[in-house]
Amino acid sequence: MNFKVVSNSTPLIALSKINRLNIIKELFGSIIIPDAVFSEITTDKKGRAGKTDVLNAKWIKKKTVTNKMVIDVLSVSLDMGESEAIALAKEIDADLILIDEKHARKLANSLDIPVTGTVGLLLRYYKGKKEDFKHALNELVAKGFRLSDREYKKMLDKAR
Repeated sequence: MNFKVVSNSTPLIALSKINRLNIIKELFGSIIIPDAVFSEITTDKKGRAGKTDVLNAKWIKKKTVTNKMVIDVLSVSLDMGESEAIALAKEIDADLILIDEKHARKLANSLDIPVTGTVGLLLRYYKGKKEDFKHALNELVAKGFRLSDREYKKMLDKAR
């Protein structure tokens, strides 16, 4: 079975910040990103983490979204990377989309696209290894990943 995974930029950037981008490759083999996500990470003038990692990762495939109308509709309430990621996931009938932003996740779910985010990836990867998960989660938070105390505790409980 060919498991199709589309990613938005945030999970790629966040995992790059803590030197764990390889988790995605280990979990899924490869992922697909739309042009806007590739551009956000690799050509953004903000010097975001992940630029070199994404440029060098042969397992990250770039694909252009063909249905521009869907992008136009989604971009009313989402940024371009999120809009293209959701549009691409729907277009290729992806098995999963990696996205963190709450509103984007709700939109993807409403379109019957299964969703997980950065923390969900860590949970999946460190299943049964609560201390390793906690360490990775703490690194993520230390690097600026926003997670409420309530959500943090909830994720640690899930790691049991």
